[in-house]
Parts: sequence; C-alpha cells; structure tokens
Amino acid sequence: MTDFVEYVTDVVHEPTQTDSPGFDLTVTAVYEVVEPGRIDFGGGELDPAGVTPHASEKRDPDDDYEWWTLRGGQYLIEYNESLTGEATVTLQPRTELLERGATHPTLHVDALPRVPLSVGGAGLRLKANARISTIVGAEETPSAGGE
Repeated sequence: MTDFVEYVTDVVHEPTQTDSPGFDLTVTAVYEVVEPGRIDFGGGELDPAGVTPHASEKRDPDDDYEWWTLRGGQYLIEYNESLTGEATVTLQPRTELLERGATHPTLHVDALPRVPLSVGGAGLRLKANARISTIVGAEETPSAGGE
C-alpha cells in the first residue's frame, strides 16, 4: 500500500486525511471565472482566465472557519496542500462531493493546479478545509528516488 503522505506537503490534519484509502485533499479557496481565458494552437496567445475569489462567510460569529455558498455552475478550487513533485498522482473527487451533486475531473498531476468544480443546480455549501478530493494512486517520477 502506498504512503501518499510522502508526496504531499502543507497537510492540514494527517490523521483525518489518511483515515480512509488514499489521501484526502482540502479546499482553501474557491474562485469564479469572470473573464474568458484564451487558448491557441501554438501557445503564443495563451492567456489565463480572469478569476475572482468567491465570497465566504461564517455561519456563526464564533465559528473558526467560513463557508462558501455555491450556486449551480462552474468554479475553480484551490487546495491547502501541495505536491512534492516526486510523483505523478491520480486525483479524484471524494464520494461525499459526488453525493451532493458536485464533481471535478479525475486528474494525473505532479503539481496541484486550480481544479474546475461543477456544482449541480441545487448548489452546495462548502466549508473551508473540507475534504473534497482524494489521491488514489501515485507513480514516482523517474528522476525521483536518487540516481
């Protein structure tokens, strides 16, 4: 069994994030795409989309963490965690996310980009540091592990 924690940095709470198969990743920011990006054939006219942070708020003044209220639509999420770059990992949405009508693509990455989040028509309330994704596989980078 792979110990995925060796490929992850900036972990929020390791015991909770490793209490099921894989390694859970947590959300630190949600963004709305407000201006279109550009993609061309050769990459010379490649421009990022314009994004703005989605507002969040505490449900109670005594809460430590805020919540995002997301309407149905597309967002970009950012993780608390980072990857070491020593492996390409397979990242998929957690079942808890899927069962609430939201999802993101399964990815094979060696760094954590902002990931598109699709939220169903009823919307989603998402708390800061919620576990929304799971690393389910890792393949070490050929140059990792020493030569």
